[in-house]
Amino acid sequence: MAVSMSSTCPGTYCGRMMVNGSVEGECGVCPRGERANLQNVCEHCTESPELYDWLYLGFMAMLPLVLHWFFIEWYSGKKSSSALLQHITAMLECGVSAVVTLLVTEPVGKLSIQSCRVQMLSDWYTMLYNPSPDYINTLHCTQEAVYPLYTIVLIYYAFCLVLMMMLRPLLVKKIACGLGKSDRFRSIYAALYFFPILTVLQAVGGGLLYYAFPYIILVLSLLTLAVYMSASEIQSFKNLIAKKKRLVVLFSHWLLHAYGIVSISRLDKLEQDLPLLALVPGPALFYIATARFTEPSRILSEGGSGH
Repeated sequence: MAVSMSSTCPGTYCGRMMVNGSVEGECGVCPRGERANLQNVCEHCTESPELYDWLYLGFMAMLPLVLHWFFIEWYSGKKSSSALLQHITAMLECGVSAVVTLLVTEPVGKLSIQSCRVQMLSDWYTMLYNPSPDYINTLHCTQEAVYPLYTIVLIYYAFCLVLMMMLRPLLVKKIACGLGKSDRFRSIYAALYFFPILTVLQAVGGGLLYYAFPYIILVLSLLTLAVYMSASEIQSFKNLIAKKKRLVVLFSHWLLHAYGIVSISRLDKLEQDLPLLALVPGPALFYIATARFTEPSRILSEGGSGH
């Protein structure tokens, strides 16, 4: 009853504390792990994340792993036998970091999290919605209204960076003997650049990424698959299965396609959404079917014969 009788607070994210069933104190910022409800009373975040929330966290967790793999492959050289072990180590670093991050997040010690439901884009940018009731003084109510989706990603990146600095230099020094002293650590140097970039990306664009990541996954996975197949000169199924590495790249992109489709559909209606996964092999099959007709040398030769 005390909640309904309490006067409302200005702004969307300002609230009062509830102590022993009664609302007390002045309007202000809610403690971490709480957000203001419709009655402007701070409530604990006790809900479980939705499937879409987990998919978003999975996307943000995949970013450093994919970048690790890309730069390891880029700098390891074609004849280097250390690339596979570095790939496995990078996956181990990210996997352990993800588990530790879940364990240190409320509820501590469990591989689950309690969250506040994301309701709108402004939930990610509460610092832009501090009210000024008298148009002079600002009531600061900046908080993590999407707890813990904003900070858990930053904590994960910190653990990834620490584990990488503990494990990778020793591993690379032992196994990357075929590379020069400056070359063998380049994938680590690259990570020291992209981790700050990912951190700023999450800090500034976390809310935008939350709503856009399914489409980002689909577009980028389609582009990178097309570029890879073009660079590898894959124009038939025979070329595709000639090397195991090509099949690994293909299936990895198919997983990303499926991830994007599931993220967009959210599997709200299984009988309607699951058939969409049949579209996953479509882009690769279309590329192979049409590659021979778009070969530049063939177009040039036909153009020359036409003259």
